[in-house]
Amino acid sequence: MDDIWDLVVVGGGPAGSAAAIRAKQLRPDARVLLLDRADFPRDKACGDGIAAHGREELAVLGVPDLIDDYRPTRRLSVVSPGGAEVLATVARPNYVVPRKVFDARLVDAARARGVEVRRHRVRALTAHGDRVVLDGAVTARAVVAADGANSAVRRLIGLPASPEKHTAIAVRGYADVPADDDVQFIAMQKDGWPAYAWSFPIGDGTANVGFGMLLPRLHATGLPGREVLHGRLAELLPHLPARDLRAHHLPLSPGRPRPGAGRVMLAGDAASLINPLTGEGIYYALVSGRLAGEAAVAAAGNPLAAYRRGLRDALGRHLLTTDVLARAAQSPGFIDAAIDTAARRKEVFDLLVDVGLGAGTVPLPLAFSVIRRWLLNGVQKK
Repeated sequence: MDDIWDLVVVGGGPAGSAAAIRAKQLRPDARVLLLDRADFPRDKACGDGIAAHGREELAVLGVPDLIDDYRPTRRLSVVSPGGAEVLATVARPNYVVPRKVFDARLVDAARARGVEVRRHRVRALTAHGDRVVLDGAVTARAVVAADGANSAVRRLIGLPASPEKHTAIAVRGYADVPADDDVQFIAMQKDGWPAYAWSFPIGDGTANVGFGMLLPRLHATGLPGREVLHGRLAELLPHLPARDLRAHHLPLSPGRPRPGAGRVMLAGDAASLINPLTGEGIYYALVSGRLAGEAAVAAAGNPLAAYRRGLRDALGRHLLTTDVLARAAQSPGFIDAAIDTAARRKEVFDLLVDVGLGAGTVPLPLAFSVIRRWLLNGVQKK
């Protein structure tokens, strides 16, 4: 059996790497082990978008220039379910970096800071007082489970997966675009709403393209998932034939995610930390991983309690905001009104971006302005 590790991280994606890097930042002498079932680089189905909030987290982790060789994307275009449109420059640029590149760079950064990285699939976990033993061979004072939407560690500690009503499914591919395409594009679909397609140009003549919808809506079609997802992507983005299509599940945040159990902390997708309005998860992964890594070394006596407090302070009001807005957004008319208002008022556009891609909340006056537009649109259609 290994000696005792101060922190064992399961999963080498953004959440896991952030946890490992942060633990070594705060305690360079900490023994940190990062386990993943795959070798890096490896592909991960995702929209590949990294917003300004995500770059801020990279700076906190001490890797501010990790994606500086990728071109910033400064414009965002959104078409609502009812056809309202907005095209505007974002307050701070976004980036699109394939996960095959991004995740491998984060793992390399962790390794460079003294984190030991091993290829390993976790199959068993037992708790022994102030220790956790993985597969009978690895003993840790704290564990961060960052092993994705189908987290094995979450299952081993007895916490349920995200319910179907809070789960989306998406298909992601890549398509050729003009090298100067610098507009992130989202096309929403009323049929089966909430549902939308996206095109996020990388800057190298290709774009990450995809289509996503809630899992219950997909099942309600009665058709094979591949037929629905691929067909709607082609319907909404007919000029961008996609290749390398891969589907993936997104456990959406219900507003109050379960942070873990015992000395095990869940981070990123494993904690259902995905924005229910947009499907964005990289920022949540980075911030939750960082907070879990902090808790593991700064509050070794009770890391889960410290992690829970950190999540509440960093994301609590925001997650409640997205939960409320996601309920309102079940009506496509509400989204029509929000996009219509954003097209008229730049501060509303900036706020929607902040809520959808970062940790923003909605001031009541702006919420009321969207509601008024929603009600006015409803009256005009009668």
